[in-house]
Amino acid sequence: MPVKLGSITTIIIFALIAWGIGVLVWFPHNFFRPQKGKEQRQTRIIVPRESGTDDAADSGSAEERFAYDTGTSAKVALGTGEILVAVLTEELDGDLMEEQLILYRNLTEKESPLYITYIDFDEVSQAYKRVWNAPTAATRPGTVSLYTKDLIGDRSICVLVSGMNGAGAYTLTVFRKNTSLENKTNQAFNKIAELRIDGTIAIQEMTRTQAYQAGIAKGQSFSIVAYGHDDAASPADTPKNILDQTEIIYTYNEAQDRYEQSKITRIPGTQIEQRRLRELLNGNAKVFEGFIDGLWYYVSPQGTLDLRQYLYFDPKNREIIFYGDETQQIFTWQHSNATRYGIYVTTQNISVTTLRRSLDVELESLERIRVRVFEDVRLKIGVNASWDGSYRKAGAFENQTTKTLTTTMPSYIDALYNGSIGKVRFFPDGAYEVSAEATIQKGKYSFFLLNGEELLEFRPENTAGTGTADTSRRTYLVEHTKETTGSEAVQVTGNLTLFPIRLGTQGIQRLHETTVFLVHSGVPIAP
Repeated sequence: MPVKLGSITTIIIFALIAWGIGVLVWFPHNFFRPQKGKEQRQTRIIVPRESGTDDAADSGSAEERFAYDTGTSAKVALGTGEILVAVLTEELDGDLMEEQLILYRNLTEKESPLYITYIDFDEVSQAYKRVWNAPTAATRPGTVSLYTKDLIGDRSICVLVSGMNGAGAYTLTVFRKNTSLENKTNQAFNKIAELRIDGTIAIQEMTRTQAYQAGIAKGQSFSIVAYGHDDAASPADTPKNILDQTEIIYTYNEAQDRYEQSKITRIPGTQIEQRRLRELLNGNAKVFEGFIDGLWYYVSPQGTLDLRQYLYFDPKNREIIFYGDETQQIFTWQHSNATRYGIYVTTQNISVTTLRRSLDVELESLERIRVRVFEDVRLKIGVNASWDGSYRKAGAFENQTTKTLTTTMPSYIDALYNGSIGKVRFFPDGAYEVSAEATIQKGKYSFFLLNGEELLEFRPENTAGTGTADTSRRTYLVEHTKETTGSEAVQVTGNLTLFPIRLGTQGIQRLHETTVFLVHSGVPIAP
């Protein structure tokens, strides 16, 4: 008896449904839960905004608030007066179910610290619940960072909460997940470090062995290094330097299950005028912002300027530009908090709103700053340049060089030249005139020094009827023609060779344009 086509179709449909049900029963987590080894979600930061706040720097734009509010919901409801600050959603205990670590602030408490709570899925009630709470040392929501890291080297989970407190000190609180507990209790995490210092704190990471990377051996624990004020008494006849610091190293004590101080080193600060220091380090972040306003070049370990890497601080437009490895990134300048040695700045990338970067900017001298950058470790994108180090303000030394050498090179001269561009007449009042065939170009000129190099700038004026419309400024590198007669010393004549250049962030750059030769015509150069 032939089988009807409709019966075959019905059998196929029922078979597919049965297969689908079987897949959902046997492999539910593969469809709906994040898997181990996959990249986890980004830490979300929310800055609580209380009514009546007039701080423009902390208000943020609507776009910034939207970026922070996206995906920041907690899996449980917070209590009365508790305001959400940060959310970290990860798989933390190996059950393929997402857990949450939440930072919150209690508005009912005066000078409330930021609290951390752990939210886990309860198999009995089939719902999420809070299973552990603890206070941290941070109090300022706009400065906090919440992330996890294997500090100990045994693949245990350590939760790090960094930020500032009301006294302007930098803080770090570290909790280690207690894997020895079979059931969830209020001791799901143990506090292994809580540091406060009027400087900065950083994790001293190091490369771990291949055996650790392969999961067959433990790795070396990371140290914590803190830089703070040197409170040691100085001799009575020696004035105290505000910039003196101490470097304190904390290492992990396995027997005590906590970090303990292991080494302290005193770092003498640069001796500079103390009154100016007190003006800059008076606890007003706006004053220090004005000091760092502008372009700062990276200083290499050899003490030379690296023009390929710089920071540009623009407090007026609330932006910071990072340039390195031929890549430029622009970050929105969100918050500034005064520290003992400078300011602590939090920023957000204008293109990738989930990328946050914090900077600790300290004063080294009136022409140098030291910068430590804290990346949002949950997201690794962007340039590869290491931003930590010293930076020198652009123009400081060049201006000093110009002042010391201008006595040997006047800005204006009185001379006439014949050259490849025509007759060039320099007047002692700073005006010039170039005559070539039927055209005459007039304008202002100036000789000046930059990095020890003599430069010449022409600033043409747009004069009707001159026969030329080229009013663009032109800058040249100046070389004087040299002659040697027999055994006599090298003598410099009045002839000039002008190489077209461009002045930019990378200094003097020669252009692939025609070189200008000028031959002196006998009019004496003014001394």
